[in-house]
Amino acid sequence: MGQYIVIGGTSGIGLNIVRRLSDADHQVHVLSRTERNLEGIRNVSHTAWDANSNNAPAGDWPAEIDGLVYCPGSITLKPFHRLTTEDFLTDYSVNVTGAVRAIQHFLPALKAAATPSIVLFSTVAVQTGMPFHASISAAKGAIEGLTRSLAADLAPRIRVNCIAPSLVQTELSARLTSSEDKIKASAQRHPLGRIGTTADIGAMATLLLTDAAWITGQVIHIDGGMSSLRLS
Repeated sequence: MGQYIVIGGTSGIGLNIVRRLSDADHQVHVLSRTERNLEGIRNVSHTAWDANSNNAPAGDWPAEIDGLVYCPGSITLKPFHRLTTEDFLTDYSVNVTGAVRAIQHFLPALKAAATPSIVLFSTVAVQTGMPFHASISAAKGAIEGLTRSLAADLAPRIRVNCIAPSLVQTELSARLTSSEDKIKASAQRHPLGRIGTTADIGAMATLLLTDAAWITGQVIHIDGGMSSLRLS
């Protein structure tokens, strides 16, 4: 049984990952602002922590941690002329600084494990330029750079990879998926004809955390073909 840290594990993709790890009899330590949605899931503990906090996560952690996944994110969609400096700083804090703080805190325990792994999240909008995405793309572009740099710094002990999804139906994306018409319009922009699910992303994240022993430094696009295909 492995020991895994899931930051932002009480909703969306993070919750799907928690359930998958639990079903495989791993011990899962969830860090998030609230404990909601974890009732009835086996082998799970919860610690309150805000990714925007300047404090390191406080708790009694295992001496060895087999994997860490950082799920907090943001969707700030505005025309560039309407974005403020605060928008950019907030997106960077949630997506990048929080991840750095968590990884640095848990790094000694990750180094102590046999085959540890870190999984981060980007967005298809980094590779495929999209209007209204300047702030979030800037932050997630930093995550992609961090992924490759960390993979080099921490090789060969710790694998570091990143998943870059397209639109996934979660609470975070509720404004974009709030009606059947919006979902249909978004689905039509994807070569596979639908938007993503938390299971689509959670399956790959769990694979990278637990089994993908010869993959590191990769940004993996799980995006219904959005980043690489044009059908017309």
